Amino acid sequence: MKKENIGMIEMLLCAALWSIAGIFMKLIPWNGFAMAGMRSLIAGLTFAVYMVITRRRFIFTSKTILSGILTGCVYTCFAVSNKLTTAANAIVLQFTSPVFIVIFSALIFRQRIKRNDMYVVIATLLGIALFFFDQLKPGYILGNFVAIAAGMFMAGMFMVVGNLEGDTRFSAIFIGQMFTFLVGLPFIITTKPEFTTTAVLSILILGVFQLGISYILYVHASKHCPPLACCLLGALEPLLNPVWVFLFDGERPGIFALVGAFIVVVSITVWCIFGQKDDVKSEA
Repeated sequence: MKKENIGMIEMLLCAALWSIAGIFMKLIPWNGFAMAGMRSLIAGLTFAVYMVITRRRFIFTSKTILSGILTGCVYTCFAVSNKLTTAANAIVLQFTSPVFIVIFSALIFRQRIKRNDMYVVIATLLGIALFFFDQLKPGYILGNFVAIAAGMFMAGMFMVVGNLEGDTRFSAIFIGQMFTFLVGLPFIITTKPEFTTTAVLSILILGVFQLGISYILYVHASKHCPPLACCLLGALEPLLNPVWVFLFDGERPGIFALVGAFIVVVSITVWCIFGQKDDVKSEA
């Protein structure tokens, strides 16, 4: 098989593993910070074993540390938001990260916003607004804001880690997992989570497969899978995540959230397609 095809298969498997986060997080009756910390500890150990076996170096530089901190903030915010709002809200609002890249690039680096970029920003903000018309409970609203924060941190992570390759990218993800564990450690100690069979199995699946092996696949896929294909295959995550939760937990997002999710996912996907075409034309 061609390397590009292998990369696409790896990205598809990665997105499928990412999508199981919601259902297994709903099965764990722990504090969100404690759950995030334990998940990342297991994922970090999985990553460390892989890096040792494949003889990859652990690299600690200002870029890998900054990227690791931002990555850890993404992991923490996503886990906490899953405890405060629906799985659909948590994953779709995190999926808005490309829009925040556009906004941050304009505000911080004074880059000019293209017309297509402006359209997707407006459409995505409209979709986000619809989430706040749905199930107006204080916890849900707070959870929505935390999920949006996850999208913002993810945008910062992408902007920092974009030019990292190989061992530096692996190291940044490992640092992010250990940072998340340290943030969650005080909550693990104070809340004393109950280690039932369901909770233990769920956190192991989340740590080893959903966060550990999935990111190993992602790093490999990003080497050969084109950015557009990674984006489109990655969109499988916000589509499947609420489906698993609905099928196995019965959680239903409201009508406004469903409409908002449709607007966000379609807008960003279409934007990725046409943005890629524009880049190809400009290079030609």
